[in-house]
Amino acid sequence: MSNFISSRLLLVVLTMVMSASSVSAAGLPEGEGREAVQAMCSGCHDVSRIDNGLGYSRDDWLALMDSMIDLSGNPTQEALMADYLAEHFPPNKQRAPTLIDGDVSIEFKEWVVPTRGQRSRDPVEAPNGMIWWVGQWGDIVGRINPETGDMKEYPLPTGAKPHSVTPDDKGYLWYMGNKNATVGRLDPATGDIKEYDMPDPHARDPHTGVFDEQGILWFTLQHSNRIGRLDPETGDIKIKTMPTERSRPYGIKVDDSGDIWVACNGSNCLVKVDHETMDLTEIKLPHEDTTVRRLDIAEDGMIWYVNSGRGRLGRYNPDNGEIKEWPSPSGPKSHPYAIEVLNGVVWYNESGMRPDPLVRFDPETETFQSWAIPSGDFYAGILRHMRPTKDGDLLIHQSATNRIIRVRIQD
Repeated sequence: MSNFISSRLLLVVLTMVMSASSVSAAGLPEGEGREAVQAMCSGCHDVSRIDNGLGYSRDDWLALMDSMIDLSGNPTQEALMADYLAEHFPPNKQRAPTLIDGDVSIEFKEWVVPTRGQRSRDPVEAPNGMIWWVGQWGDIVGRINPETGDMKEYPLPTGAKPHSVTPDDKGYLWYMGNKNATVGRLDPATGDIKEYDMPDPHARDPHTGVFDEQGILWFTLQHSNRIGRLDPETGDIKIKTMPTERSRPYGIKVDDSGDIWVACNGSNCLVKVDHETMDLTEIKLPHEDTTVRRLDIAEDGMIWYVNSGRGRLGRYNPDNGEIKEWPSPSGPKSHPYAIEVLNGVVWYNESGMRPDPLVRFDPETETFQSWAIPSGDFYAGILRHMRPTKDGDLLIHQSATNRIIRVRIQD
């Protein structure tokens, strides 16, 4: 068992011993096992997530719990919690997606990462074919050998809470220290880590990073409302504040000219960043309730984005300013999140639904197809970022169940 999980279990046990009689189980129905569920689950997340989820059978609750925390040493506690959850939170269709049939076939290949409860996310393929991920809650960067299935986890400085990882062409892995205001560089050959502190005390939460063709690392800082640029050769970091307050820059991509495009998760905008001057140009999108988690850039230069706030897929033409949007199959509350354009086809997910669907959109026919993303034999988790492989597959994840997934596309 990892030190991370052991520490978490110790904290939970101490919490139960010291305050079991006063534990607040607000939001959870009365019943035997309520206090145990409250104490165990609230150590990592709000218990409201239980009620907002898909609901499960007893066997599936056991499988879901096992992906988060090791209770094998306390089978009585495990059984008590599973009985309670199965009775009060059985399978439901409160947030069921609208799944669309089609002619395209896909195959999900799953890996379950070693350390429970780490919230593995944001997988990416390195130039040598290795797959890397971050365990945000576990302060981990991990590696999968997709040929053998072998995995290795690298511990990061405590409190880094990495949000994403990106390889460079020299073999280093760069992660965003979302909670300790750093960008980190991991040398996988030695395990050595070099941290780069933010030069601005208001730049607190590096979020998502991407390299341009010159090897410069660009990154967003969501709640700090800033864009950053790091030169790996010199360690120099420059920070720029977004034009609109609380626009919350999130996803980030580089276009063919080298300029940077940023999604606004707190406002109805996209932002273009000049790669030489760092000048910011804001593009306002229709409707004030529009928010954009992520975007991608197609080979023809079109900017595709998820309108998370309104449950739509959008396209912005930077040549003429034209904006077009399509309603996502599951409707205005579907909350599209991750997005990637592969061979002219748009892939994204509907994170507001349970289960979380992977959606395919063909711009030529303007048709959709979608699939429920699995977590083994059940469905649980949210996809927050997807990236392509050199073979034309997709790398996705289900963070709640510690799964990294390769999607093989058979058009």
